[in-house]
Amino acid sequence: MPQRFIPLIRGEYYHVYNRGVEKRLIFSDIRSNQRFREICEYYLYDSPQIRYSQFMNLATEPREQCLKALKLKPRIISIICYTCMPNHFHFLIRQEGANGISQYMRHICDSYTRYFNTRHKRVGPLFQGQFKAIHIDTNDQLLHLSRYIHLNPYTSRLVTSFPHLLTYPWSSLKDYFENETQFIDARPVLSSFRTPEKYQAFLKDRADYQRRLHSIEDVLIEKPARIF
Repeated sequence: MPQRFIPLIRGEYYHVYNRGVEKRLIFSDIRSNQRFREICEYYLYDSPQIRYSQFMNLATEPREQCLKALKLKPRIISIICYTCMPNHFHFLIRQEGANGISQYMRHICDSYTRYFNTRHKRVGPLFQGQFKAIHIDTNDQLLHLSRYIHLNPYTSRLVTSFPHLLTYPWSSLKDYFENETQFIDARPVLSSFRTPEKYQAFLKDRADYQRRLHSIEDVLIEKPARIF
């Protein structure tokens, strides 16, 4: 069956996702989830001078200087929301620089694969081929995709109740209620709601329905495009 190809356009939004090869666990504990989030934050910026693994080996003062210089550079992408599950991840991303999404995904997947393989004494690919990307055409799609992504831990019963979803540590949902984070740009979603609590109600309204369906069979998870 022929592949479908789509361009990745600056200023546009995309649902970007991938899973572990053979559906294996890739985020199995606090340590691995925290490492992935740190990698994701580090590679937001254009052309880091050193790899994240090298950055982590720096002493405290050089590391702070490196991070300060990095944050003066433009971002190649903005993350609107994300969720990490035990064997896959979802991002809602806006591309900021030319080829930003492709660069970003290459950096974070390569970096995390090196970390994972070193820690678990394995070799070979960790992710299931190339990442998948779906273009988001309308604001309604943007809002519903953010809800789909944030509800994932509840949908899969990784958390047992909706209140537990609000404290799930490996998604951007908590960032939506904490205004101090610089990692997530929640404005494209929250600008459609009078308060963050209204967005919470928007999530809760769909939560049990999405859990019953277990997956959403609509444009947000249509047959993915392959990106090169």
